[in-house]
Amino acid sequence: MVTRLAILLYAIVSYGVFTASFLYALGFVGNYVVPKSIDTGPPSNVSEAIAVNLLLMSLFAIQHSVMARASFKRWLAQFIPAACERSTYVLLSSLILLLLFWQWRPIPSPVWQVHGIAAGLLIGVHWLGWSIAFASTHMIDHFDLFGLRQAFVALRGTEMPSQSFKTPLLYKIVRHPLMLGFLIAFWATPEMTAGHLLFALANTAYILVALQFEERDLIAAFGATYQDYRRRVPMLLPRLFTRRQADERRPAGSSR
Repeated sequence: MVTRLAILLYAIVSYGVFTASFLYALGFVGNYVVPKSIDTGPPSNVSEAIAVNLLLMSLFAIQHSVMARASFKRWLAQFIPAACERSTYVLLSSLILLLLFWQWRPIPSPVWQVHGIAAGLLIGVHWLGWSIAFASTHMIDHFDLFGLRQAFVALRGTEMPSQSFKTPLLYKIVRHPLMLGFLIAFWATPEMTAGHLLFALANTAYILVALQFEERDLIAAFGATYQDYRRRVPMLLPRLFTRRQADERRPAGSSR
């Protein structure tokens, strides 16, 4: 029971660190409230800033991708309880994010600046992106995604139930609404600086590459079910306009 309580405490602390990093990310990317954001901080040499920022984002990408692989999870299970695996992943990801926020070097050179109604619209789209990302975690299983469910199951001394494949709400429109939300939040800004552009470009490239590995793992886990889902539903961009164009080209009276 002491071990089970320790696992639960570890999961709660990890979730708390994640929550802090996520809330700081809102201010960091959007330049709100936080003491150090993507465009604020002491000036530095541009080449040094690019090198440091790319190193920080690469550190996050490597940790995030390596620890998500099934082979790494099997290796890690030799050293920690299985119920701690997801919490460890969440904790290290969050700590690296906080390191990135702390050590980020701003490059304030403007790329574009938008004012008036257009600026308000971009701010609204920016917050829509964050809302999509956060809501997407609750459409599947928020507490499983961040390790709390595993800890509560361990506390009860029962086995984790097998995962079932489901596609609720936004997952019927795109396969990865969480990543779509992040991309919207990263790019939708009325004031794009060179540093922000570097952040958005690097993270977009990482997301597109990382999703290829995640798709491979999902096919391995769910087989033909996921392959059929993959054929029907786009990865990131909804097919709303494509469907509309197809309907317009369809002969009158046709039901197919």
